[in-house]
Amino acid sequence: MKYLREMIGETLGTFVLVLFGCGSVAVSVLFNAHQGLMQIALVWGIAVTLAIYLTRHLSCAHLNPAVSVAMVFGGRMPIARLPIYIISQFVGAVTAGLVIYGLFSPSIAAYETAHGIIRGTADSIKTAMLFGEYYLSPGSTAVVSMHLALIAEAFGTLLLVLMIFALTEGCNVGRPDDGLAPVFIGLTVTSIICLIAPLTQAGLNPARDFGPRMVAFLMGWNDAAFPDQDGGFFFVYIVGPLLGGIVAAVFVVRILEPAMKTPPCCS
Repeated sequence: MKYLREMIGETLGTFVLVLFGCGSVAVSVLFNAHQGLMQIALVWGIAVTLAIYLTRHLSCAHLNPAVSVAMVFGGRMPIARLPIYIISQFVGAVTAGLVIYGLFSPSIAAYETAHGIIRGTADSIKTAMLFGEYYLSPGSTAVVSMHLALIAEAFGTLLLVLMIFALTEGCNVGRPDDGLAPVFIGLTVTSIICLIAPLTQAGLNPARDFGPRMVAFLMGWNDAAFPDQDGGFFFVYIVGPLLGGIVAAVFVVRILEPAMKTPPCCS
């Protein structure tokens, strides 16, 4: 089957990324297992690193629709492959969401009972957050409008895609060894989460957000899984990362790569 290895790579890699990443959020909320943003951010960075090492020989390990779209705009991947990559990424993310729900369903129910949460009501966002991000999250002290949240997600994804291009671009002689690139991409994710998670919980990846969020919707959270009636979910966590990835790709191709290929003035 054409593109089979790419399908396997993107599905498996996105599954691992979302399983470990969302799993860290779940155990933090349900069991108070992690203390502070940095610990969760580190787990997400490790998840990204492991997922890339696992699958980059199969599909170059995009694991994110925003990265795949950026690769098309940057001329690194033909557009014909894009639907296969995006579908596989969403399949992997949904599967991870289902596994997380299967593992923690009894604990989620117990948590809801202990805290008087009725699933499907507005208050159940507190447990729906195990699956999807919320830029208007309960208990947050951040003041965030939909427009600011969109900009934050776009900017965070721009930084991520910029570093991916820089760490894998042959003309960047300052990049680390190819074998270490996944580690630095994971550290980039950790750093970006530490920066923008207080505003949007740092999605940076439409598949990572929509896949588990859809699982929450199907498992009884209903409107609490998609609480923003103004389209905030779509614009912030889908459009924002895609725009950030596209801008990063255009910047790299039009400005950064030509600058890297120009001999330094001191040579």
